Amino acid sequence: MTLQIPSLGLGVWQTRDGAECERAVATALETGYRLIDTAQDYGNEVSVGKAIRASGIPREEIFLTTKFRPLQKDPYAAAEQSLERLGLDYVDLYLVHWPQGGPTWAWPGMEKAAQAGLTKAIGVSNFSATELAELAEVAELQPTLNQVYFSPFAYRRALLDAGTAAGLVTQAYSPLGTGDHLTDPTVGRIAAKVGRTPAQVLIRWGLQKGLSVIPKSANPERIRENFAVDFELDDAAVATLDALDTTGGTAESNENKWW
Repeated sequence: MTLQIPSLGLGVWQTRDGAECERAVATALETGYRLIDTAQDYGNEVSVGKAIRASGIPREEIFLTTKFRPLQKDPYAAAEQSLERLGLDYVDLYLVHWPQGGPTWAWPGMEKAAQAGLTKAIGVSNFSATELAELAEVAELQPTLNQVYFSPFAYRRALLDAGTAAGLVTQAYSPLGTGDHLTDPTVGRIAAKVGRTPAQVLIRWGLQKGLSVIPKSANPERIRENFAVDFELDDAAVATLDALDTTGGTAESNENKWW
């Protein structure tokens, strides 16, 4: 089965459980988003599931991701608990949230969750190119996706290339730099030139790099704006944004590892 992963989705990291999260997911689905990304560690799976169920959109039309919190011991049991909180029968993608304890130990439990139908596919988040290679050596089911911090300012060329070579989708979280990149003067000049917002420019750059992009917002107006990226950046604009990279094109997943 070929998994079709939408190129643009809504992330709900740091979105408060309850009305705020429900409203954000509902707005996204009404706008046309069909990818929603949550995690056990976010504490808002209940609200995500409630909004999905209330949307009236057939479940099979929505691509839902959650993530295994590796401070737990059993990815399979944790997936069952996620589904209970979500009030759903399956997720489309289940990720190892970060490689704490090494990149391979959780994978048998992730495979078990997939084989049992709790998730359609499995993948990873915050894995470096080295960690992806270590996992590939032992995996019976290969990961589908690596979700990492990625933007023009964190243009991890070598990591993107490693994922592509391994047949993985690379997905960008925090493509707006948790808002920090929106006030950058270079981004602002390009946005003014093309008549778009800085957020739209940053999202569009990621899409043109072949990434799946999951900007986070709880603001309904911003959620709608972030979806309106049906334009093209020219080669000069892309090259200017590429030059903002501060990572040296690294194959690492994160410069500030918390695990």
